[in-house]
Amino acid sequence: MRERLVSISGVAIFIALWCALTGPRGTALLPGPWAVALAIGRLAATGALFKHLVASLFRVSAGFSLGAAAGIALGLVLGWNDRARAALNPFVQILRPISPLAWTPLAILWFGVGDLPAIAIIFLGSLLPMSVSAMNAFRGVEPIHLQAARNFGLSSREQLVRVVLPAAWPELVTGLRLTLGIAWLVVVAAEMIAVSSGLGFLIIDSRNAGDRYDLVVAAMVLIGLTGLGLDLGLRRLSGQARGSAAA
Repeated sequence: MRERLVSISGVAIFIALWCALTGPRGTALLPGPWAVALAIGRLAATGALFKHLVASLFRVSAGFSLGAAAGIALGLVLGWNDRARAALNPFVQILRPISPLAWTPLAILWFGVGDLPAIAIIFLGSLLPMSVSAMNAFRGVEPIHLQAARNFGLSSREQLVRVVLPAAWPELVTGLRLTLGIAWLVVVAAEMIAVSSGLGFLIIDSRNAGDRYDLVVAAMVLIGLTGLGLDLGLRRLSGQARGSAAA
């Protein structure tokens, strides 16, 4: 309760400072909090907020789900098989530093303009960090636990389900949260380039539509709040899954 009050107080102080610097309606350089709130209200009233938010969530959900699933599978192979790690890990480490946005021209060439290139970019942005996190998580399982499982006659599948996944779960959750944050950053950036809807597109479109910076900052606020909501939702789901596994 105390931590929540501190968080609310921090937000209130930030808004008060924002208002003190710009005034309620803002200046030519930065819109004020009241102007941004009105802009969000107008977006909600016209249905544009729902349209852009759903478009962004659809893309990030599709790309992140596919990328995280493939990343966990690849991480399992790299973490459990020394030969596979020796063969594939160099390619992972070479590709990992490449920004997902660098793939944008190829994604547009391969998939055209629309949802598919954005989803493909998010997939690439999720795949490599998740695979590295999963590899480290699976490699971190204590060998003595696996040896005990073998002594009890557990099959490889049973070892994976009953020993490896529960032991690796905390680090996998951390990797999923970090990867989701990357995916959310990537979708906003990709929407500024490759699509005509979504919160990222809203920023560019608002700037081009007569420098509507109240809408630009409104979109930024929505991006931050949505990212926070996604992280909180993933934390809650991971906690429920962990509790079910323990039971």
